[in-house]
Amino acid sequence: MTGLAADHIALVMKSMINFIEFENQVISATYRNLMIGAQVVLVDVASGDQLPDPVTRITSPVPSGSLRIRLPASVKPGAYFLRALNGHGKEAAQSIQFCVA
Repeated sequence: MTGLAADHIALVMKSMINFIEFENQVISATYRNLMIGAQVVLVDVASGDQLPDPVTRITSPVPSGSLRIRLPASVKPGAYFLRALNGHGKEAAQSIQFCVA
């Protein structure tokens, strides 16, 4: 396989998580190339800390789909992003930053 073909395969399999909107305490997002067992967590931008709740597990056998994540009342206003972790707990993807008011 040439170097170009190997680079192309790496780009095709890159995992992604896309923040869509935050409305009524619910985050809407889409994902691509995340397998069963992957987790999506919320990260506080200011501290860099991963929040213990919510944690959403990918259960679909299809590697692409959408998520709706209800935030608990304990989530304080601030800037956050979504982080996707693969089945081994390693970072697979990260969304853009968004604000919770």
